[in-house]
Amino acid sequence: MLPRPVQTVAAVLCALLAAGCTGQAPPDPQATAQPAPTGALTPRTQLAGLAAAAKDRRFMAGYALSQPGRPARTVAVTVAVDGTWRVDVPGGALGGQADVGVAGTKDGLYQCRLGASTTVATGCVKVAQPGGAVPVSQDPRIEHPFTDWLDVLTDRQAALSVAPAAQLPGSRGTCFSVEPTAAALVAPIDAGVYCYDKDGTLTAARAGFGTLVLATAVSPGPPTATLPGPVMAGTPMPTAAPSPSASPSTR
Repeated sequence: MLPRPVQTVAAVLCALLAAGCTGQAPPDPQATAQPAPTGALTPRTQLAGLAAAAKDRRFMAGYALSQPGRPARTVAVTVAVDGTWRVDVPGGALGGQADVGVAGTKDGLYQCRLGASTTVATGCVKVAQPGGAVPVSQDPRIEHPFTDWLDVLTDRQAALSVAPAAQLPGSRGTCFSVEPTAAALVAPIDAGVYCYDKDGTLTAARAGFGTLVLATAVSPGPPTATLPGPVMAGTPMPTAAPSPSASPSTR
């Protein structure tokens, strides 16, 4: 029997000779398995990432608004550094007869009558506490793609079906078709097409409220979004046109 040191050397020589015969190096105990390559991101994941970038955007911009049977208008969108926001919609209330702004501040949500006349002054009515929602009958809905719908789009557990979509006219970036699924008892977002640039800028959207297309240069948002007028007591304006028998509004 060979002494133990000789046995050890012989074992090593045998291992080296075996590796040379097979053309393979002996396994390295320190080597680690390489991660498997990942596939392309799904549309749902792509949209969630762009919506997350949109939530961090602080900007001012104008969007062309198209609605069936209505003249084209420009919506002014402000998302401020402190997270407050304001969206002004020409013809957004009283069936198109009144310009309206919707704003979110640290004190709550406000609906504001824009413009001034001999009978109606610019002013704002509080419609919800912070974290609340504008009542449906008083909601122009144009503000949602820039505010609470972003929370839905970033939530990968939300009951949504997302697929690639063709570019909307005038848009840039990537467009997605979004549909609430049957699992959603209440639709968390309007079905439609949403287009985002790679930095998270919404460049176009087509949903129940009409079609929005980015129409101006995007500039940095201000420190805070301000209300266009004083807060007043009163009733918010409905989006539907007043009945012919209704008296003129004095809000």
